[in-house]
Amino acid sequence: MEAEQDDSELTFSKHKGSVFCVSLDPATNSMAVTGGEDDKAYVWRVSDGEVLLECTGHKDSVTCAVFSHDSSMVASGDMGGLIKVWNIETKEEIWSFEVADLEWLEWHPCAAVLLAGTDDGNMWMWKIPSGECKTFQSAASQATCGKVLPDGKRAVVGYEDGTVRVWDLKQGNAAHVIKGHDGHRGALTCLSCNKDGSLVLTGSVDGFAKLINTATGKVVGQYSLDVGKVKPSQHDGEPNSIESVGFCNILPLVAVAYLDGTLGVYDLSSQVMRHRCQHEAGIVHLQWEDSSSVVSTCCLDGALRLWDARTGSIMAEYHGHSAEILNFAINREGTFAVTASGDNQSKVFCLQRPDR
Repeated sequence: MEAEQDDSELTFSKHKGSVFCVSLDPATNSMAVTGGEDDKAYVWRVSDGEVLLECTGHKDSVTCAVFSHDSSMVASGDMGGLIKVWNIETKEEIWSFEVADLEWLEWHPCAAVLLAGTDDGNMWMWKIPSGECKTFQSAASQATCGKVLPDGKRAVVGYEDGTVRVWDLKQGNAAHVIKGHDGHRGALTCLSCNKDGSLVLTGSVDGFAKLINTATGKVVGQYSLDVGKVKPSQHDGEPNSIESVGFCNILPLVAVAYLDGTLGVYDLSSQVMRHRCQHEAGIVHLQWEDSSSVVSTCCLDGALRLWDARTGSIMAEYHGHSAEILNFAINREGTFAVTASGDNQSKVFCLQRPDR
């Protein structure tokens, strides 16, 4: 795949292999961290691409890299389960720990606490830098995705066997276990919560997205491409796996991204599909802008696209990568996106829109 045009403002090309993950620092949105196949993570300045910190010492591809809530620390995690935390100002490694193969890594929304999910079914929680630790054990099924709810007191974790658990972080027990008749019939791939954490949307390889009330643990809604059918649509003989899900912050809408390239925009409460936005290739990740009805997608065809969820129409399309985009992050104002790609590059795209 050759990139004929490059719409990006800046290209970060220090990685010597695929770039798997990217996130922006929450405090200022001025720093990005990227992790790659070259067993490294880099913290760099979005404005000029200058490296602020090189995270070395990993023994496998860095698949998780995230900033703490106050942007003072960054955590990098590799596929083999080695996790490191760095002080960005002093550029020092302040903590390191090894777990089983790593599935996801996330900071607490308002404390110096790090959480991780591993393929042996555990969720770990550490105070940083003391390393004081708690584990949340479940049956030996991979903890494939997880999210700390905005209240900071609970975490929602999805598992390979289709189970979803709402964990009480203080008590250390599962407040709710969602499985069986109402639950997923395949591995969880993604999950997202609404602004106040009262609802969680989960996506699975079974082709269904489920809406869960986090207070009651009840499934209160379900979204699929074939509304009313018990079995979802097939993609090459397999159910059409869901790759990414998200809530709109300003309208009662949710977005669901499918492996066959369909972006479904649904009415939150009626579960009716409002718009079907078709991509030429599989969607990897979606993200709603913080304070608008614009939803962005990145795709296996190497393009970043902005969609207006009110109309279902495409607003902009950005090219420049010569391989699939594996992840992206958008700043709070929705003015730029940073991508991670299989072409060994990360790029910064300015998101120009007619309504600005």
